[in-house]
This record gives sequence, C-alpha cells and structure tokens, in this order.
Amino acid sequence: MHPHRMTTEALRDLNSLPGSERRNESSNKASLPKSFTDNTDENLDKLQKKSSPPLVSAPIKEEEIGNTAVEVVAEVEYIESEHLTDLENVDTSVSGLVAGLESKDWVVVCESLNNVRRLAIYHKESILDTLVNVISLVEKSLKNPRSAVCKTAIMTSEDIFKAYGDHIIDSIDPLIVQLLLKSSQDKRFVCEAAEKALVAMTTWISPTLLVPKMLPHLKHRNPRIRAKASMCFCRSVPRLGTEGIVDYGMDKLIQIAAAQLTDQLPESREAARTLLLELRVVYEKSPLLSTATAEPKAEPKAEPKAEATTAEATTAEPKAEATAEPNAEATAEDSEQHLEMVTWESYCLSKLSRLSAQAVARVTQSIVAKQGISVDS
Repeated sequence: MHPHRMTTEALRDLNSLPGSERRNESSNKASLPKSFTDNTDENLDKLQKKSSPPLVSAPIKEEEIGNTAVEVVAEVEYIESEHLTDLENVDTSVSGLVAGLESKDWVVVCESLNNVRRLAIYHKESILDTLVNVISLVEKSLKNPRSAVCKTAIMTSEDIFKAYGDHIIDSIDPLIVQLLLKSSQDKRFVCEAAEKALVAMTTWISPTLLVPKMLPHLKHRNPRIRAKASMCFCRSVPRLGTEGIVDYGMDKLIQIAAAQLTDQLPESREAARTLLLELRVVYEKSPLLSTATAEPKAEPKAEPKAEATTAEATTAEPKAEATAEPNAEATAEDSEQHLEMVTWESYCLSKLSRLSAQAVARVTQSIVAKQGISVDS
C-alpha cells in the first residue's frame, strides 16, 4: 500500500476512535511526519478563519500608539490661569465662542473653553451678554466623559468664579452640582481640579448668597457629595462674620452642623467639628449673641441711686455699708444665674436634642482643650 494512503487511513481511524482511546493514541503523534502535522494545523487555522469572525481587532503597532499619545499631548494642554496669554483677536473669539463650545470635535471644545478663560481674565465685559449661555455650555462640558474636556471645563469654572463672583449667582446651581460630583470621583487629577474650583467659588462668591445654595447638597443621598458640600459650607459660614451669623441664625447653623456630626464619611464629620468650633468662638466672644440669647432682667431703678451727689454719698456711707452686703450677694446670684443661661452648652441644649447637644459640647470642648484655643470674651 502506498505510504501516504496508509498514513491518511491511519489518521481517519484515529479520528473515529472514542475519546479515551484517542488520548492513548495521541502519544504517537510525534511519530507522524512533521510536514504532515504542520499541514494539518495550517488547514485547521484556515478552516477556523472561514467559519468564525475574529474576536479581537488587529494589533496596533507600538509606533502608532506612540504617535497617538504625542498628538493628544500636543492638542490638549492644561494651562494654569496665570500662564494664559491674551487673545490676539477678541472680537473673532467672542463671535465664535458659542459655536466652538457646541462643537462635536472635543479638541475644538477644549480650545473654546480656554478662550472662555482668557476672556474672563482679560476681557470679562466682552461676554457678559452671553454669559448665561456660556455657563450652560461649560456645565455641559463638565458632563463630558472625556477627561480632557471635563478637566478643562473645571478650570474654566474656576476662572469664571474669580472673574464674575456674585454676578453669576443665579446661574451657578448646575455648576455646583457637577463640581461636587467631579470632586468626589476616583480620577485624582479631575478631583484635585474640582476641589480647587470649589475653593475659588467659596472665596469669590459672597457667603450670604452661597450658603443657601449649599444647603440642599448637605442632604444629598450620595455621601461623598455631602462630604464635599460640608467642606464648602464650613468655609463659607465663618466668612459671614458675627453680624452675618446673627442675621442668618446661630441656632440654624448649629443644627445644620450638629446633623453633619453623625454623617457617614469622616470628611463631613471633620467639617462639622471645624464649623462648630468657629460658631462657639463667635458665640462666646459676642456680647450681641449673649444678650440676645440670655435676655437678662434689667434693673432700671439701680441707675438713679448711683447718681447721688458726693455730699449725700459721704453722709450715707455708714448706711450704705450696712445695706451693701445683701445687695452684693443678690447681684452675685443674679450674675451666676445669667452666666448659666448663656453658656455655650446651655444654648446648644435649648436648640438641639439632649444627645445632639451633648455631642456638640463634647466635640467643641475637646478641640478647645487639645488646641488650647481661648474662647473667653
């Protein structure tokens, strides 16, 4: 019999064997001619290619990867505000600004965002008429899944806060939401940029306008957003000053901060502790707050007695000495009662539940003791 025919028949017989017998025979595969096994493998590869589509795309050459990376770096550059140069043609940039921000080309969007930054820094009056629309498009870019667009939009938000401050208070709600969200994400370079923008917001926008804007976010269902909102709130409230805190309501602020003490994330709790200490310092150093809170009993008849003439005072010295001791004791008792009424702990107890008041008193007292902060008026 012809050798090739014998080999073919042997292979056919092998394929017809049961699985267990085939495994036993497989040890003899090495005895087959190498050229035959190579041809068999090659035919099998061709059959697989015809019967099923490829599961993965063709590999990308290393040179192509390198060139792509170089192009991205060249096209998108994160420039700090102080390094942004002025525009050569302001009118052209302004006229094409909205179209650029609406572009489907992400590189064009990034360039337009940087132009918004330049205009805000060098020519902020030039886009006042379209500022609301521009802010809306910046907020849209904050939602962009491409990190380069998102981070550039965050940097744009920061420069807008610095340039326009209170002027944009009615338009910043969408920006606040997105910046709080981005500052709580996992991408570090995005988080850092968003936190920096939030600091600019709390610095350049009046606290009287910003504090009410932050309140809804303190109750957000996402604990990470609550934490970032708490930090913004903690930075804004002290900027109100004593009069601003009194006008807003010390009791409201204490209740808000006390609620944050039991929050899920440590950032929220730390912000609450910091704020409560600030409120305690303001409370205990402010006669206005103490007087308004304590409402001590006035003694209008005591003043005319003090206006006695020198002669009357001289002749009445023995009698005055006789009656001074009981009055002094009564005054001391009244004063002691007055101090008990206006202590920080008593005030918190009057505005919070017992457990919350105890927690607030314990936290602020431990910080005072640890840091050696003086709260005496």
